[in-house]
Amino acid sequence: MALLFEPLSVRSIQLKNRIVVSPMCEYSSVDGFANDWHLVHLGSRAVGGAALVIAEATAVSPEGRITPDDLGIWKDDHIEFLKRITAFIAAQGSVPGIQLAHAGRKASHTSPWKGNRPLKIEEGAWTTLAPGAISFKETDPLPKAMSIDDIKQLKKDFRDAALRAITAGFKVIEIHAAHGYLLNEFLSPLSNNRTDDYGGSFENRIRILLEVVDVVRSVLTEMLPLFVRISASEWVDGGWNIDDSVQLARLLKNKGVDLIDCSSGGNSHHQKIPVRPLYQVPFAEKIRHEAGILTGAVGLITTAEEAEDILQQGKADVIVLARQLLRDPYFPLHAAKKLNAEVHWPVQYERAKL
Repeated sequence: MALLFEPLSVRSIQLKNRIVVSPMCEYSSVDGFANDWHLVHLGSRAVGGAALVIAEATAVSPEGRITPDDLGIWKDDHIEFLKRITAFIAAQGSVPGIQLAHAGRKASHTSPWKGNRPLKIEEGAWTTLAPGAISFKETDPLPKAMSIDDIKQLKKDFRDAALRAITAGFKVIEIHAAHGYLLNEFLSPLSNNRTDDYGGSFENRIRILLEVVDVVRSVLTEMLPLFVRISASEWVDGGWNIDDSVQLARLLKNKGVDLIDCSSGGNSHHQKIPVRPLYQVPFAEKIRHEAGILTGAVGLITTAEEAEDILQQGKADVIVLARQLLRDPYFPLHAAKKLNAEVHWPVQYERAKL
C-alpha cells in the first residue's frame, strides 16, 4: 500500500493515514465562539478522509487573538459547540486536534478581508504583548514587554486552554510556536531583547516554550499526543535557523513532545523566502533525522505523488496540508485513487466511488 495511506500510531491515537489538516484561521468567530462555519469547514475535511483535523489557531486569552474574529478557548462557555465539532470529526473516523495559540505582537489586527491592519482605538484595539517593546512593522503600535507575572499568566492560560480542549473532545494538542506569534517571538534573537532569564542566550530564549510544553503536557494523559509547530527558519540573516530548530526539537522530544510541525517564516517583516513547491520539506527531513522525532511536512504540497514521495524518501512522517484542502476537501479520497490505495468512503458517498 502507498505510505500515504499507512496508519500511524502516536501514543494511544492511531491515524488512519498520513494526511493532516493544517490549522487554518477562518476569522469567523464572535467572542471566540465556534459556529456552523467551523463545523462544516472542519467536518467536511473529516468526511473527505483526512486522518487528523486540526482546528485553527485558537486563542488561549482574549488578548492572544490575531483579530476580534478569531476562534477562542479562554472560557468554559466555548466548550459546548467545540464538542459538537469533535464528535462529528470522530464519527467520520478522523481524529480531532486543536492548535493553542497566542498572537503576541501580531494581535489586535483586522481580519485579512477587512484590511489586515492594526485595529484602531475606536474599533476596540487592545495592548499587545511581546518579549520586548519591538513592533513587527515599524508602523505597528509598540507592544508591551511582558513582565514575569504576564509570563506566569500565559502559562496558566495555556494550561487552562489545554484542559478545556480535552473536555471538548480534542485528542491531539498542538502548541503554536511559529509564524511570528508570541512563543516564536521569544525564540528569535531578532524579536527578543530581554536581559532576564527569558532572553539573551539560546537556553533563555527557548525557556518559555519549554515551560509552556511542561504545563500542557502535565494536564494531558500519557495517552494523548502533543505537537509543536515551529518556524524552522526565519529566512533572515542573524535570525533563528534550522540548526537552532534541530537543537530545540531534541529538547522538546525529551519534554514529551511527539511531533514537530515544520513550517517557517513569519517573525520578520524583512524575511526573504524562496517560495516554491516543497520548499519547506527539507526542514522536516533534517529535524526528523537529526533530532529523532516525528515531523510533519508542510508548504505547497499539492499532489498525491508529491506527498507519497516525501514519505517514501523518509523526509517526514505526515503530510500537513492547508490550501490544497481548501481547494479540495476530498483530496485524500482522490489521492487514494491516484495511488491505487483502497480506503473507506463514507457510506453516503460510496455510489460515487467508481
